[in-house]
Amino acid sequence: MSADTDVEVLRRQGRIVVVGASLAGLRAAETLREQGFAGSLTMIGDEPYEPYDRPPLSKQALLGRARPEDTALPRRRDIDAEWRLGVAAESLDRDTRQVRLTNGDTVPYDRLLITTGTRARPWFHPEEAALDGVFVLRTRDDSARLHRKLTGGVSRVLVIGAGFTGSEVASACRELGLEVTVAERGPAPLVGALGGVIGAVADRLQRKHGVDLRCGISVTALEGDDMGRLKRAHLSDGSAIEVEVAVVSLGAMRNTEWLAGSGVAAGPRGIACDAGCRVFDVNGIVTDDIYAAGDVARSPHPLFDYQFLALEHWGNAVEQAEIAAHNMICAGPDRRPHLWLPMFWSTQFGVNIKSVGVPPLGDQLVVAQGALDEARFVAVYGYRGRVIAAASFDRAKWLGFYGQQIASGAPFPPEYRAVDRRTETLHPIDPAFPDPHLPTHGPTVTLTGHSPSERRVTFVPSHA
Repeated sequence: MSADTDVEVLRRQGRIVVVGASLAGLRAAETLREQGFAGSLTMIGDEPYEPYDRPPLSKQALLGRARPEDTALPRRRDIDAEWRLGVAAESLDRDTRQVRLTNGDTVPYDRLLITTGTRARPWFHPEEAALDGVFVLRTRDDSARLHRKLTGGVSRVLVIGAGFTGSEVASACRELGLEVTVAERGPAPLVGALGGVIGAVADRLQRKHGVDLRCGISVTALEGDDMGRLKRAHLSDGSAIEVEVAVVSLGAMRNTEWLAGSGVAAGPRGIACDAGCRVFDVNGIVTDDIYAAGDVARSPHPLFDYQFLALEHWGNAVEQAEIAAHNMICAGPDRRPHLWLPMFWSTQFGVNIKSVGVPPLGDQLVVAQGALDEARFVAVYGYRGRVIAAASFDRAKWLGFYGQQIASGAPFPPEYRAVDRRTETLHPIDPAFPDPHLPTHGPTVTLTGHSPSERRVTFVPSHA
């Protein structure tokens, strides 16, 4: 039987299982049906809900402008799937092509797509994490619980970590009129994603809006009262603050533990796959029946030295899922590569922040438009003499242009002068990225080396 015949049989009567009822999982399922897959389709998700949108959970939902239950993702079409919700995948048996669920059931597959995404990193002391008033923010239920708490009469909130999610939570709290302390181990907010130069702008923005921002500071302990309610946080400088709510924003953990022992190249940095979304095994051999997409996947990208790139981006999840779905039901010559250019956005303290490319790879930076002291600018990052990324504060309309510059390998420093109000010469400076091992301000774009089986990564606890 030829490969083409096998694909036709798969398209007519094959069994495709998607583990991860997420944005990526839903868009992949829709693409499979759109491209003629007529076999059985099973969607497995550990939450009891069908796929929903996560970005509003730290923005509109916290402010009460959108209910978490209203964040369900719109459907492009009916996918005619069997939904297995509220039960997680426990293990993968590649020999028998079966996914085992935590309730003991097994689900057979001919093609498997893994879109399990990430979860919030919990507070490192379980007893303290269990205190009434300690939250993480990742799921619909997390957002609903936190919103109820923030609007239930509390007055003082602590946010642990000033990455994008932590900064958005702090912004929402200030908009709700709450006193907010942000503890950030690094030298500035957003420093792991955008560097210290841009982090200094975010620092001024938070302080301008009344945030009690404490950088270079760790939270060493959370203390509860006799009723198990959070009452105090202890900091690494020896001080303590009275708080009723603590939102732990120490980054994300990729959901790969269930793949332990399966022979798949999966670890804390994600699941390694090729440019066509096919998963590697631990020996670096690509599989033909297992694919990965979304936040949990990492794949090589030609623009970034062919290093494996892991992205926590909404747009990447959609495009990678569509390409994975296409490739799952196509013969080799018809498969397409996933070469999406990373792009991210955030809204906080009234400012729209966007980036394109991979800022943490940058070794130089210039401010090409606007001015840092006005928090309205475009900063361009360079790497080995070419443009590698750009970040904008309230200048998003220019990001398409810089995306073209990155894709074409345009030289750095830029050969053009500033194109708006200022026309000064562009002088490169160090973007001031911190030690990447610090945990509280991780980037949303991560380069994870060249080896598909590289799984070494260490989390440094906040109190260390």
